[in-house]
Amino acid sequence: MSKKYIIGVDGGSQSSKVIIFDLEGNIVCEGKKALRPMHLPKPGIVEHPDDDLWHSIVCACNEAMDRFPGDKKDIIGIGLCTIRFCRALLKEDGTLAQPVMSWMDERVSRPYEHINPEVKYVTTSSGYITHRFTGNFNDTAANYQGMWPIDTDSWRWSEDEEVFKTYQIPREMLFNLQDPGTILGYVTEEAAEATGVPVGIPVVATANDKAVEALGAGLIDNSSALISLGTYITGMVHGEDNPKNTKNFWTNFASIPNRYLYESNGIRRGMWTVSWFKDLLGEEYAEAATKEGILPEERLNREAIHVPPGSDGLMTVLDWLAPTDQPYKKGVIIGFDARHTRAHIYRSILEGIALTMKNNIVDMCTELNIKLDHITISGGGSNSNLMMQIFADVFGLQASRNVVNGAAGLGAAICVAVAVGAYSSFEEAVQKMVRIRDTFQPNSDNNAVYSEMNEKVYQHITKYTDEVTKRSYPIFN
Repeated sequence: MSKKYIIGVDGGSQSSKVIIFDLEGNIVCEGKKALRPMHLPKPGIVEHPDDDLWHSIVCACNEAMDRFPGDKKDIIGIGLCTIRFCRALLKEDGTLAQPVMSWMDERVSRPYEHINPEVKYVTTSSGYITHRFTGNFNDTAANYQGMWPIDTDSWRWSEDEEVFKTYQIPREMLFNLQDPGTILGYVTEEAAEATGVPVGIPVVATANDKAVEALGAGLIDNSSALISLGTYITGMVHGEDNPKNTKNFWTNFASIPNRYLYESNGIRRGMWTVSWFKDLLGEEYAEAATKEGILPEERLNREAIHVPPGSDGLMTVLDWLAPTDQPYKKGVIIGFDARHTRAHIYRSILEGIALTMKNNIVDMCTELNIKLDHITISGGGSNSNLMMQIFADVFGLQASRNVVNGAAGLGAAICVAVAVGAYSSFEEAVQKMVRIRDTFQPNSDNNAVYSEMNEKVYQHITKYTDEVTKRSYPIFN
């Protein structure tokens, strides 16, 4: 019996990645295409220029297919994961009436306004890409959080006409909703010619990008949390209830039908702050790392591993991008003395990320009345052994990272495996396709330092510094 393969599409905010997996979750080959810079015609308007979302997927598909060593006949499906909170306006034939609105566009946080008479359909990024692959007007229900007339209990369009009036989208302008792990349609000849993907293979519904990432990281129950280290850092746990009006987290659709993903408060410009500090060190530091045959990040990790937990009292608060309702908030590094070096600053930033997420996740779990026994870390930052150990020490829990770090592509492949019957359930598919790379155990002495530092000092810093930045904000902004 020939080996079977699955295509996972991971359409992110900065690039589109297309990865081909086998049924054991191994990466066979992949393609990647960077997205073009956002189009910013005026304040508040943030668009993906032209047809960039589709074009980038086309390029990534062709690159992956050119590298595929097997027989295309053994590819059994393609799973689509795309950016959440986007809004795509389509003409009657399914082509774009105007550029896709980014999640950063202020229009997506308001009810739809029918200004363009060419618009026939209002959908998400996943709905648009589904149509490009299949010609159908179907979409996953699990990518409709935000300004949509959806019933989050039933995962279907609301039956209340007043809800449709609130969001200003008539039912006839909306796509048909399907659950994750179901077939949305089949690759058309036109899409196959453009992408190199085999014609006629099933196109499978997944969910929003964070939920698909959580599935691909192996998150199934509420005893484990996933911490996603990206430009926006967040923590996630799975659950079966749909709590509303929550205080310390918000409820999102999971990538498993009728389950939910609880997302903690996060860190805006989270891992961006690490890159910001690295870039401040300049070309000389980067050149020194190159001479040593390593990346600048690894050179910093090697230096910072010798700094004691707590960075000799240097503490970082990661408000490098203030929320709109608290524009005065600023990033803070406090506690300098003559002992401190660049390695202290770097470690302090990593510790600030871990401590902030510990507090956010504890708040979420307390409200949910659950207790964690394990955390999984994903994203580029998890490649740092130092970062992994800091998370284990701060949380006082074992922290693991997986073989496949780009979890969204694998999550999309898991949905396909279930849809086509390769595995009987999401649980079985996760068991067969997700593998832990390594695990870091907490150091009890380090955990004691972080716990005391957090309880007595760290979580109270902004109570005092916010008063200072409130006064400075009108002067410098």
